[in-house]
Amino acid sequence: MTQQLQPSANLFHSRKTNHQLFSFSLTIQCIPLSSIVEMKERSSSSSTLRRILVNCAAQAKEYGGCVAAKVPEIERDMCLKEFLSLKNCMQNTHKFNSLNLRGEGFGLGMSGKASSSQLSVSSSGSGGLSHVYIQHPPLRCNVPGSRGLFYDDGNKLLCSPTSDQVFSWKTAPFVPLVAPTSDLISEGPVLSIRYSLDTKIIAVQRTSQEIQFFHRETGQNFCHKCKPESESILGFFWTDCPQCHFVLVKNSGLDLLACDTESKSLRLVKTRKLNVSWYVYTHESRMVLLASGMQCNNFSGFQFSSAGIVCLPKFEMIMAKSEANSKPVLAAEDVYIATIYGRIYCLQIDRVAMLLHSYRFYQDAVVQQGSLPIYSSQIAVSVVDNVLLIHQVDAKVVILYDIFADSRAPISAPLPLLFRGLPRSNNSTSRSTAKDSESPKANISDSESNIYGDDWTFMIPDLACDVSNKLLWKINLDLEASQISFMAKQLCLAITHNLILERRPVLMIAKAVEVLMVSYSQSLKTGSYLKGIKDTGDNAQFKSLKPNPKVSKEKLSGGAESSSTEVHISSSQSQHLGPTNSPLNASVSERQESQLTSPAISPDEMYSFVFAPVEEEMVGDSSYLVAIILEFLRSASSLKKKVKPNINVLAIQLLARNERYAELSLFIINKVLEPSKKVAMQLLESGGQNSQVRKLGLDMLRQLSFHHDYVLQLVQDGYYLEALRYARKHKVVTVRPSLFLEAALASNDSQLLAAVLRFFSDFTPGFKTTSDCHTYNRILYEMNSAVAV
Repeated sequence: MTQQLQPSANLFHSRKTNHQLFSFSLTIQCIPLSSIVEMKERSSSSSTLRRILVNCAAQAKEYGGCVAAKVPEIERDMCLKEFLSLKNCMQNTHKFNSLNLRGEGFGLGMSGKASSSQLSVSSSGSGGLSHVYIQHPPLRCNVPGSRGLFYDDGNKLLCSPTSDQVFSWKTAPFVPLVAPTSDLISEGPVLSIRYSLDTKIIAVQRTSQEIQFFHRETGQNFCHKCKPESESILGFFWTDCPQCHFVLVKNSGLDLLACDTESKSLRLVKTRKLNVSWYVYTHESRMVLLASGMQCNNFSGFQFSSAGIVCLPKFEMIMAKSEANSKPVLAAEDVYIATIYGRIYCLQIDRVAMLLHSYRFYQDAVVQQGSLPIYSSQIAVSVVDNVLLIHQVDAKVVILYDIFADSRAPISAPLPLLFRGLPRSNNSTSRSTAKDSESPKANISDSESNIYGDDWTFMIPDLACDVSNKLLWKINLDLEASQISFMAKQLCLAITHNLILERRPVLMIAKAVEVLMVSYSQSLKTGSYLKGIKDTGDNAQFKSLKPNPKVSKEKLSGGAESSSTEVHISSSQSQHLGPTNSPLNASVSERQESQLTSPAISPDEMYSFVFAPVEEEMVGDSSYLVAIILEFLRSASSLKKKVKPNINVLAIQLLARNERYAELSLFIINKVLEPSKKVAMQLLESGGQNSQVRKLGLDMLRQLSFHHDYVLQLVQDGYYLEALRYARKHKVVTVRPSLFLEAALASNDSQLLAAVLRFFSDFTPGFKTTSDCHTYNRILYEMNSAVAV
């Protein structure tokens, strides 16, 4: 059974899925922003932020609308008028301490005074609003004689070796004041360090040829060296794989080793010979990617988990050419492995095209998911609560994306990384408090107040290490500062998705769907939905596959669950697997998509973010999901709203899967499932085991006047002469004569071939002079001669 994190499991702070919360989240779409904030105000009148939002709802809505209309474009003084209006309102509202935000649109060079109750400062040391923050104090890892910091993601340890010791701090759970543990090691250089997964052994890479192992309990040690001196060690990691305990990554490939503490040695289990330039590995995914090639963009992948070893198909990453037509070389710091919603992704920075490409891993395929724009030459990536954070380091802002939504639109506007938890002096007068607020650096060191420093290293999923100052920060997400309408919309979609997965009563789901459809219908009537749509045209900056490719459920084992041994991709997307699952062609055709900012939920979004994901995740009998889809179609029909064929197609697939052909036929005959070409083609596909369903598909093609497709299906079914008569009657000239001739020849019936030849000779002008006519007349003559003999 495939287990995947639910789309909203960690995206929102509230995880309630009861009926009351569902009703609230549905209602929230249909009322003004000010009413939403008023409800929040009544729940917590002491919140400074909420008090501001109550009084400044109109200004916040204007500013948010301006930002939403222009994202992803970023420019100086963007939405400055709206921002200044919001700033003035916030200043006037805050009676206790002035919250002075000096901003320049998306430059957001915020500075000024923060109230004593607002314990957050931005990158420039100001009070501010944002959706991402780091909490003071950090984890301080500065020990005398430290030779650097090394992160052991297998054990969530931050290690700092000295000349004869290793100090390590546990980073999960993140406790800034945690005391380090220390272990003795011998003196020598340290290139890398990792503890075994049972923490009994410490592995220290001394040189490019040697790794030294220390047993923590006994103090014994032993060394492992590369035998061919031409080989060099690029790195290593421990695994919980039953076949091997230790993986050595060399420029010549992988050595899979078993650790034998009694004999003080490593036993070679298997060798994978590959040319390796560099590698990336995360313990969370249990996956290692090995880069090779002139541009280092050819990859081989392996997953080492408790379920065994999975060898992934080789693939190539997209890289744009520079203006000088030189070929850029991909670096290790430009590739990240991230686990989001339980699915394993690879994120690749293309610095020439200024795009962040994403790829999803399956057992037998690597599928490019899309590309997101980046706006800075320095980019870092984090994942917090299944939300993708893209740090634009030069611009010192963070942009949030929900990769599951498969939309080019960020969750909220780019805002700075905030600094929270700053201790302030408890002076009795407000004047002294304000004075302290103006000088936050007086309470912390210069090193601790330096956000996005030159030596900052971001570690997946949610840590940032200031290497030069020996500080570790945990990155946190605060969606309270994001757009409320977007949150309400996503929350409704997520809760609906969860309720269906939990198989709540159909009547409850039907009522919820009814509310969503009524809200959508009302927004269309008032025009609010259409105003929230921005067509990106032919130059869309986000190219992606359809949100939920249908995959068969297989487990890509390891720290996270993934699925698929079969990937179905539409022909329009030009993604083809090679003959032996060789490199997947990663080119993706551009699609025209709309950026939706309206809080109303359209039928398309219901399919993309509710029905299709549920169908992928739900196991067992699909009758329940069919009942939900039929309730949705009934609601749409009662409101006279058209739905696209994909929902009808999904219903047909589910009914055919359970062999409920009689019900399926009734739904088609009574037009419960609306006729369309996609529906007809799905009926033909599902009718492989039922002639009545296939006939319904043929009839639908004919009734909708898809003559070309109807003729092709008749030929496929062997009704050649009927197809010819239909083509002549309806003047179908798009079907090639060779198609009929090849089919007639394949039947090995000379009379049928003669009849087809006669038909085209009599009714197709110029056919007698074509090469097909001469070729098949000769073949017919040979067939008749063979019969005569």
